[in-house]
Amino acid sequence: MVTLKDILLPLQPVKTVGDTSVEVKSIAIDSRKVQQGTVFVAVKGTAVDGHQFIEKAIELGAVAVVCETMPSSQKEGVAYVQVKDTAETAGLMADAFYGNPSMQVKVVGVTGTNGKTTVATLLYRLFSGLGYKCGLISTVQNHIGDEVEVSTHTTPDAISVQSLLARMAEAKCQYVFMEVSSHAVHQRRIAGLKFAGALFTNITHDHLDYHKTFDEYIRVKKRFFDDLGEDAFALTNADDKRGSVMLQNTKAEKNAYSLKAPATFKGKILENNLTGLVMTVDNHEAHFRMIGTFNAYNLLAVYGAAVLLGEDKMKVLSVLSDLHGAPGRFETYMSPNDKVLGIVDYAHTPDALINVLATINQLRTKGQQVITVVGCGGDRDKAKRPIMAEVACEHSDRVILTADNPRSEDPEAILNEMEAGLTAAHRRKMLRITDRREAIKTACALAQPDDILLIAGKGHETYQEIKGVKTHFDDREVLTEAFKTLNK
Repeated sequence: MVTLKDILLPLQPVKTVGDTSVEVKSIAIDSRKVQQGTVFVAVKGTAVDGHQFIEKAIELGAVAVVCETMPSSQKEGVAYVQVKDTAETAGLMADAFYGNPSMQVKVVGVTGTNGKTTVATLLYRLFSGLGYKCGLISTVQNHIGDEVEVSTHTTPDAISVQSLLARMAEAKCQYVFMEVSSHAVHQRRIAGLKFAGALFTNITHDHLDYHKTFDEYIRVKKRFFDDLGEDAFALTNADDKRGSVMLQNTKAEKNAYSLKAPATFKGKILENNLTGLVMTVDNHEAHFRMIGTFNAYNLLAVYGAAVLLGEDKMKVLSVLSDLHGAPGRFETYMSPNDKVLGIVDYAHTPDALINVLATINQLRTKGQQVITVVGCGGDRDKAKRPIMAEVACEHSDRVILTADNPRSEDPEAILNEMEAGLTAAHRRKMLRITDRREAIKTACALAQPDDILLIAGKGHETYQEIKGVKTHFDDREVLTEAFKTLNK
């Protein structure tokens, strides 16, 4: 039996009212998930304050309430715990409730603007290939060994994270690789977790709708490394100018990987084409199925982390050489007869789009046309919209601006903001087709043999959200169907 007193041990409450010996059957930060025996933690979110739902939680059976502001009156038979930070407390209590699962498995976190999903997924596949039972917590999927679940967030809420880790520990997973978003760090969804290691990929313009300033975005990412313990490793990208910033105050063992600068793990690209990469990694030549300089960095990060976790360098390179990237990350499709190459990629930031288009332009042959289909999500950072359109037009021969996930916004208004970033020369190579399905079909119709189509922004996503309603939509399916139609 777990009591409230048991899970309060890691905390220093400001005030406690009521019986703390009461049995706790679950913890919730969402009042709709409260049942008899639940501890309700009233978290002040970005849109909703959980303190508004304390009475509802008690009506549903909450035996205890954790809050920052004590209610003016307390109900008899319910324990009340006042703390300074309920977001932090939710993670610490969940860690105690679930038996400290991150102490039972080695948890490695991956943060950065771009590359998190690919690096975490590659680590999961690599260590599975090396014979370990592993867990994965990512934007695309969560894995408990071979069991797969669709994920809803890059990093789940604090209680869901601890619950997932507990299931992974129970399933005898030895390693867990997880994406750590800036939102998760800021909202303390990773509070209570003990990390064996942390990786930093890069940092570029993104999520400023949430963090407001780039400096704040960097500060939040850095906090992940600041909180690491002395027995953990920190691995950063030495070729990103903020890479060294991440290591400034960490107590963890400091390491770096690089294609250009001196680093713990050094790589060099020898060949880079549409069939894959040939690289030297720590002076060992290796062939990889993955394409592009950005993936060279991803592979180097994965290699470095594996070595820091004690794996043999040559075994790591052997398994890595046969792995593919994450779903919707530079995923390639070839039309049956026209020899048109289609690429579906999650690139939804200016920097990610530049990276993908730079790779395509580096690999294409003379005469090949690059046609890009791209949009921008609604209810997100508006500052990047004109930049996304400019990047697409600057690095493509033809561009079709289209809807992404407009969410609550008018898709035409989003396209207007994207188009505002274009010069007269750019506008001459641009089409505007709001319907994403029609935009992809049109791109296929415009393509000539040997041309390259980039469908950017949604990657692995299997839905489109318009006016708050999600309907099934998969860029990969639409592209495949459009290719079939062209060849009938």
